[in-house]
Amino acid sequence: MTDVELPPAGALVRDTARGRVGEFMGKQGPYFMVRPLGGGREWEVSPEYVEPLTPEEVLSVKVKRANAQSTGAVL
Repeated sequence: MTDVELPPAGALVRDTARGRVGEFMGKQGPYFMVRPLGGGREWEVSPEYVEPLTPEEVLSVKVKRANAQSTGAVL
């Protein structure tokens, strides 16, 4: 994903450099800002290491979050 192709704020993305999934928050200088799912401290990612999740992956993440919330677990 180039720096021209900004995902919408709140989109779920993968940081391929770290192997983490998070929520796209915006752009700061040359970096994309990504927040952990469920909140927490944002981290910087070079745009070339950010890719959007597929619709199937988004659904999977949402189901996992809903299941965790129903049992009081934290993701």
